[in-house]
Amino acid sequence: MGPLVPDIIGPNLNFILAIAIGVAFGWILEQAGFSTSKKLVGLFYGYDFTVLRVFFTAGIVAMGGVIALQHFGFLDVNLIYINPTYIWSALAGGLIMGLGFVIGGFCPGTSVCAAAIGKVDAMLFIGGSFLGVLLFAEGYPLFEDLYKSGYWGSPQIFETTGIPKPVFVLMLTGVALLAFWAVSLVEAHVNGRKRPFVQLTRVSVSVAALGGMIALSGFALPTEKDTLLAATENLEPSIRAELRTMTPDEFAFRILDEDTRLQVIDFRSLEARKSLPLPYATAFTVNNLFEKEPMLIFARKKKVNVLVADDETTELRMAVIARELGHDNVRILEGGLAAFERDILHFDTTRVPANRHDIDTYRFRTRASRAMPAVIAAQSAAPVAPKVIKRAVGGC
Repeated sequence: MGPLVPDIIGPNLNFILAIAIGVAFGWILEQAGFSTSKKLVGLFYGYDFTVLRVFFTAGIVAMGGVIALQHFGFLDVNLIYINPTYIWSALAGGLIMGLGFVIGGFCPGTSVCAAAIGKVDAMLFIGGSFLGVLLFAEGYPLFEDLYKSGYWGSPQIFETTGIPKPVFVLMLTGVALLAFWAVSLVEAHVNGRKRPFVQLTRVSVSVAALGGMIALSGFALPTEKDTLLAATENLEPSIRAELRTMTPDEFAFRILDEDTRLQVIDFRSLEARKSLPLPYATAFTVNNLFEKEPMLIFARKKKVNVLVADDETTELRMAVIARELGHDNVRILEGGLAAFERDILHFDTTRVPANRHDIDTYRFRTRASRAMPAVIAAQSAAPVAPKVIKRAVGGC
């Protein structure tokens, strides 16, 4: 399954759902007639464009679903693996695969579906597929240059063209409808029958209306991220009383005591992290809060999560966003790193304590100001690295 937020589907349930979805997918393919080679070949000869309609529709529904789930904060698209593009090997592979489709009458998915119900030609097709994989693997040194030529990375049409995602979904949906209308004319001509350009039924109209409403919501409704960022732009001072805090003294004590329960979520810039690296720290940005990984980090048992930034205002904003996203077990460092540097790292030892509490505080801060530079120096050898996103590999 996709990287849902929150993580409601665990790794074990993933396998069970994969089996169920696979069985359902195969049953639907068979019921739609994809277990016969005539369906796929009909696309190339012009008498049956069911394959084009099904897969074009599936692509649009999947694309629209992913964008909608991302829009409302239910999917972390940063964890979705995108196959890198090697343009020349893609063109060569597409040509070979297309010829295989029209000659064999199957694609990899439909061939397995047909073989499952006993079609001998599908079994031979699968055998030929395995033979092709074996030949490619054994001859890879000969094909390697072509295979890796024309590397384009993992471009996305939204980033390349600058078209907003909802607009592109609507545009592609329009292209699909136009294609469906055009192929219906081709089918009617090849099969020698007449049919209306558009056939309206209650089901088709209802589905189209529902899809249109969902698509338009992408324009009308702001994303969860935009809503929270706007809501936390100017926070009331009273919000601080609602959040748990940690004093610079406690923060320093936990570091010096090598408290492994301490978990620092560092929202500073890369330059700031390099100049003052902190133990037990994970580099974060505000965008990372809307991803799936915070669910895993904040869910660690018996951990004390402290959000740190250069100033307390930024920490307050990050803490409010984290709380609204369901992460209640977070604290902020009082005064931010500025207060930590003032009270601990650069503590003024010339100050005269006025009472017993000040004497104890003076003694601890004096000791901490001397010991902390060594801890920071040791941490400098291994500064906080940016998060490495582990993408889920998969696909057809």
